[in-house]
Amino acid sequence: MALPEGDAPNAFDAAASGTAAPPAAELDSQLGSIDWSVLPKGSVRLGLTVPSGVLAADAMGDPGCPPVVLVPGVMGSKEDFSLLMPLLAAQGYYVLAYDLAGQYESAAAGPENLTPPRDHYDYDLFVEDLYAVLQTLREPAHVLGYSFAGVIAELGLLRYPELYRTLTLMSAPPEPGLAFRSVSILGRFAPLVSGPASADLIVWGVKRNFARVPASRMDLVRRRFQVTRRQSIRDIITLMRHVPDVRAQLAEQALPKLVAVGEHDVWPNRVHAGFARAIKARLAVYRGGHSPCETAPNQLARDLLALYADGAPPAVG
Repeated sequence: MALPEGDAPNAFDAAASGTAAPPAAELDSQLGSIDWSVLPKGSVRLGLTVPSGVLAADAMGDPGCPPVVLVPGVMGSKEDFSLLMPLLAAQGYYVLAYDLAGQYESAAAGPENLTPPRDHYDYDLFVEDLYAVLQTLREPAHVLGYSFAGVIAELGLLRYPELYRTLTLMSAPPEPGLAFRSVSILGRFAPLVSGPASADLIVWGVKRNFARVPASRMDLVRRRFQVTRRQSIRDIITLMRHVPDVRAQLAEQALPKLVAVGEHDVWPNRVHAGFARAIKARLAVYRGGHSPCETAPNQLARDLLALYADGAPPAVG
């Protein structure tokens, strides 16, 4: 079923109109083709000044509402959340998504802009950029980190816990150290291949659409590769060979946490489940692969809203 831009079906529209809402899984099964290059209807483009430069961002909802910050992974962008953002904004949240430094429309942001300048993208760069974004908000945020950005969200929480209300790790690396070691096929060769070579191999596979994503999605993928800095991809893949082991520290954080993954993610579900137990997080598994925000947005939104309710500040009076 093809849908007009910005008009994907969702349970929250049905609830607002007073009609019975179909189950979220049913709504997700009815998702049609969309133009991924078009940001959600009613969204606002922003430029966020951070230590590495200016990040391209997209926002939806009333800025006075509780904030949600969505951070995409390597080779991704804010558009990855185009189906999820309207669902959360419709429920009274201010939703902000941005492109990581070096990626897509944030391609000009990089380590050369830091004081003092640095040669490579590193964990500190991405964490301090996230901190600058969170500092622009009126109150602590519900933070979701997707894939590589899950590591950034974890490190940000440990460094700046006062700026977080909840933490969601979507398809994030579930193992410390060499993150790729349990990935099928690639895992067995990961110790033998350098970070830059691994990055080039991954880019090669993504460009050839081995994941078999729809043509409308590949259009955005190709557009992003035209501007995303190859250095940023190589540096990030190298960082994913050295994922910090912060499981014990995350477990000590009392805020609500969610690990959200597809049943056919690049990392096995059993490894995600072990990670969720280790950090004392809930685990949600959806049909699909690495991108629940694209293939199961209604179910993901349902579970995020439940998490957010538990992370809401106590009522006054």
